[in-house]
Amino acid sequence: MAELLSGTDLSLLRGERCLFEGLNFALSAGELLLVQGPNGSGKTCLLRSIAGLTGLETGYISWQGVPTERDRQSFSAEVVWMAHRVGFKGDLTLIENLRFETGLRSATLGGIDEILARLGISRLTELPLRCLSAGQQRRVALARMLISDARLWLMDEPFTNLDAAGQTLVVDLISEHLAKDGACVMAAHRELEISVPVQRIQLQ
Repeated sequence: MAELLSGTDLSLLRGERCLFEGLNFALSAGELLLVQGPNGSGKTCLLRSIAGLTGLETGYISWQGVPTERDRQSFSAEVVWMAHRVGFKGDLTLIENLRFETGLRSATLGGIDEILARLGISRLTELPLRCLSAGQQRRVALARMLISDARLWLMDEPFTNLDAAGQTLVVDLISEHLAKDGACVMAAHRELEISVPVQRIQLQ
């Protein structure tokens, strides 16, 4: 199967510390790349480097065989990011935040009622985001991913602040995305039980 996303000879420093060096991976459609390691090991930095938000010391990221630096705009359209901080505007409602998202990328609010119902947040649509719990805001972040047409999901500790049902839902959503020939890179502390092809990177 052809590679969707790859990293070649990746190295990154933070101050005098080398977070990783000589790192290589190749991810095909339908696969999950699980990045594991303790706090401070560079998991978020690796995801940010893939997204083009953090510069690398050496190496490059490729999308469908083309280095992403050659066409950053096209690659960015293929990526949706679930950061550790959800990044919403607190004074806007759930729907206003999602509508704002559709103006930034290829996304639509078509089917939003079904998405919100599945995520269990239908009754929260008119509340400002600052009034929602941390777990509810994480579910809104999942809604942002589901309305996107992005083929690559980047997820930084997506289970944070979610109860057991919410964590199971995350696994189900990832499985469904991969079944549609998507790909996912996830940073997580915990081991993951999921019935999809999984590659692992262990950072120290």
